[in-house]
Amino acid sequence: MNIRKNIIAVCIAAAFCSGISSCRKGDPVLPSEPVVVNPWDKISGDICGFYLLNEGNMGSNKASLDHYDYSTGVYTRNIYGERNPFEVKDLGDVGNDLKIYGNKLWAVINCSNYVEVMDVSTAKHIAKIAVPNCRYLAFKDGYAYVSAYAGPVQIDPDARIGMVVKIDTADFKIVDSCIVGYQPEEIAIVDDKMYVANSGGYRVPNYDRTVSVIDIPSFEETHKIDVDINLHRIVPDRHGKLYVSSRGDYYGQHSKTYVIDVETEEVHETMDNLPNSNMTLCGDSLYVYSNEFSYITKEWTVSYAILDTRTGRVVTRNFITDGTDKKIKVPYAIAVHPVTRDFFVSDAKDYVSPGVLHCFSKDGKRKWSVTTGDIPSNIAFTDKKLE
Repeated sequence: MNIRKNIIAVCIAAAFCSGISSCRKGDPVLPSEPVVVNPWDKISGDICGFYLLNEGNMGSNKASLDHYDYSTGVYTRNIYGERNPFEVKDLGDVGNDLKIYGNKLWAVINCSNYVEVMDVSTAKHIAKIAVPNCRYLAFKDGYAYVSAYAGPVQIDPDARIGMVVKIDTADFKIVDSCIVGYQPEEIAIVDDKMYVANSGGYRVPNYDRTVSVIDIPSFEETHKIDVDINLHRIVPDRHGKLYVSSRGDYYGQHSKTYVIDVETEEVHETMDNLPNSNMTLCGDSLYVYSNEFSYITKEWTVSYAILDTRTGRVVTRNFITDGTDKKIKVPYAIAVHPVTRDFFVSDAKDYVSPGVLHCFSKDGKRKWSVTTGDIPSNIAFTDKKLE
């Protein structure tokens, strides 16, 4: 067994033991909570609804899964426990990412150290895959790729280097791993290359500042692209560019958006005027919000912008046009319906109580809102009706 596989074997064993020791045996199964939020605006077509993953406050074991049905306008909170009564930890501790691949719904449960795999049509448990301090998902050619901090959840100047694990989606077994940078976050795949944003967040103030480039066929890191400190989000467009967010240092160095040219694999542009906490791409429109905190001013600065990826220009500085952005305390999840271009912004509020999901029309006017679980973090649209 080579060195990197020895490393991952040890880490996964530790994650598995940690997960088992934190089980909440004997707790009652909480019922789901359906509510009609939008009966007047039925949407037909390929997209039947969406799932929403709620993080739950760290250490509370309150990650949860909600569902919205476009055919009925019914939003249902907390569907996982009712559909999986024998999963002793319910969904687990801190839901960090949610994606659909084929007929499976994949959820990264960060502090429980595993990836939960469910049937996309029923939300019923299929498998748990132990990955230590797992973060984000990407898929290609029958494999799932998961970024992982790979060490304990704690600030540590000597925190270990991170990795990406490769999982066969047919049998849910880890088949390989690749060492990347420190505390890797989101993953973008373009052709046969994988780009991983490294944050180094545990090693503050000595942040990482690189994007790892992995050759997918060999599953080896070939080199790193120097960008900026504390990287987080990474999104590819259809014009050969990657958009990467830097969270800055929360003091004098502010959040920014960087544009990497995929062909040259160099930073093509630095967008100082586009702070970036989260982003999502729909067509050629990159929706970007920022909720930036400064330890100097002790204040949060919130912004909502759309970047035209064809021209590289910011076309609006507030995509919420009816003033309801003032009612959103902590913007968190963001998603855009690929057909109607209705968009969603969640509010994490105080991080310990139920959040709110807001639906807006494509012109930025609020259509409806609904209470979610704690810290609503990720939305995945589905073409399968929930059975």
